[in-house]
Amino acid sequence: MTATALIRGGAPQGARPFERFLLTAETWAELPAALLAEPSLALLGLWAEPGMVHAAFMDDETNAALLASAPAGAGRYTALSSARPGAIRFERMIRDLWALTAEGAVDLRPWLDHGRWGLEGPMSGRPAVTGGEPPQPEFLPVEGEGVHQIPVGPIHAGVIEPGHFRFHIQGELVVRLEERLGYKHKGTLGLMLGKSPRAAAAFAARLSGDSTVAHGWAFAAAAEAALGAEVPPRALALRAVMGELERIHNHLNDWGFVCNDAAFAFPHARCGWLREGVLRACEGAFGHRLMMDRVLPGGVAPDIAPGGAEAILAALDAVERETPALMRIYESHASLQDRVVGTGFLDPMLAARFAAGGFVGRGSGRRFDARRGPGYAPFDAMVPALAVETGGDVDARVRVRVAEIGTAISLVRRLLMTLPEGETLLPLPSRAGEGSAMIEGFRGECLAWVRLDEGGLIRAVFLRDPSWLQWPLLEAAIEGNIVADFPLCNKSFNCSYSGVDL
Repeated sequence: MTATALIRGGAPQGARPFERFLLTAETWAELPAALLAEPSLALLGLWAEPGMVHAAFMDDETNAALLASAPAGAGRYTALSSARPGAIRFERMIRDLWALTAEGAVDLRPWLDHGRWGLEGPMSGRPAVTGGEPPQPEFLPVEGEGVHQIPVGPIHAGVIEPGHFRFHIQGELVVRLEERLGYKHKGTLGLMLGKSPRAAAAFAARLSGDSTVAHGWAFAAAAEAALGAEVPPRALALRAVMGELERIHNHLNDWGFVCNDAAFAFPHARCGWLREGVLRACEGAFGHRLMMDRVLPGGVAPDIAPGGAEAILAALDAVERETPALMRIYESHASLQDRVVGTGFLDPMLAARFAAGGFVGRGSGRRFDARRGPGYAPFDAMVPALAVETGGDVDARVRVRVAEIGTAISLVRRLLMTLPEGETLLPLPSRAGEGSAMIEGFRGECLAWVRLDEGGLIRAVFLRDPSWLQWPLLEAAIEGNIVADFPLCNKSFNCSYSGVDL
């Protein structure tokens, strides 16, 4: 039996729009073998609540999504990491937050818990008190002559999120890299419990500030699906405008910083100037440079300001005018091309195994974009072009970004030209329900799942940033490169620290 058939044989729980099937612990234990036999079924996420484990899957061939759950009796459940390596860090996170252990797991070292919380399993419902000296982090060993370690972080130069990188190197070549994250853990999921979707939206918007629109939209859409609430067409169009503006300003930022990390400052300066114009237009149109807290369950607030559309279009005109010249400069400088072409190669087969989304996946040939499939409004009526490169290196990831800037500009223009009239925010009913959503952010698909009680308050919730499935691929991409190329590789992925630290 395939994994899909195994899951669909469970008891449907009435989740929308992606059904969740409740399996027995014995059926869940059959999943690893079934997943090995069905490589097209990608793991999107793994999370828990007290006594229960959940997983989200998607068929790479049909883009059909489905969810599975099983009880974790005596605090244990069968690990999926033997069949889907993307599950490894989710299983470590589940053990830290919910004190549920994955039996047969590839790796059970702590992930978020650095031994400083004073509690073990704080979301388990029965957390245990801990004490004593926090343990030292453990890193996987490397054997070989002349291997030594370089520890970097968690505090870095400049304004950057904290994260520890442990390099094992031989001469100048990196033979293993491991990240140690969790320094930005905010207790986001716990803070959302017991609140209404409208009140909890502020926490979703702050999971990762550079993707505040995408995560806010994913959470809002999941809550709306759970409640069966309709969103006004004008609000959907404005969400799409904000989402594409978020994509544009982040891609400009990353393109510039990749060049800067190769010691080529001119594109960095120009991309920064263009991004600043977009951010100022966002503030004029929506009252906030990053458009934080503008997407709410039930719609958006406030409406676009008078003159806001004109300011946005003027900023985008400036980006569009200068992009071809910047691309010629990027391509014509041999010293820059020498640094980016062939550097940080991500094998397409590995990208597929980890279901890498966004420019990381599409830079290695994975043809997935949540706006196209499973799809959601308003992109069902204006399907965006798909930018895919097969080079798998830093250059390929840059080229995907640049192509997406042009597509996003076209989408924003069309959305503003056809902006519907009407309401932008409607009240939500207070009732039980369960919903999930996938929204394509600039890094890839942002996943949200929420279950509401009879009073319409959050009983369980999970938010998944695409970086969960991209951080491990950065470790693979840097192997065999020199240490000096790590900043280039790291920026070409630009994974979120906060997004996975929860």
